[in-house]
Amino acid sequence: MNSHKVSVLTREHITRAARAFRWTRQMPKWTVIIEGRELPARPLVLEAAGVPPNDPTNSHQAVALLKDRGFIVQYQGKPIQDEGEDIAQPVTDEFIRSLRGSLKGPVSMVEDREREHRVEKNRLER
Repeated sequence: MNSHKVSVLTREHITRAARAFRWTRQMPKWTVIIEGRELPARPLVLEAAGVPPNDPTNSHQAVALLKDRGFIVQYQGKPIQDEGEDIAQPVTDEFIRSLRGSLKGPVSMVEDREREHRVEKNRLER
């Protein structure tokens, strides 16, 4: 259950707290993007509310609050979306490599196609 101070936070409170927020520890799984900075979701919410770290607000509640306030929330560096909501992903070299990798493995469409071509070529040469 969120504490009262956490429940009444506004987008402006959170944005103002994010400007002064400093995090030197390892980034947790749940993060939020504010003004181009990736920040830990729960610690930021607790800081914005002015409550201690042992506040009963858990990470999922902090994430729900941040999403309700219109922030981009991430889990392990990947944006989280609601049902029916699309988040445009940039086309990066890593994304392209991941697509190339989808054609490899125990059942490879590329290898199957090359095998078909070899078989057809051998058949025509006879």
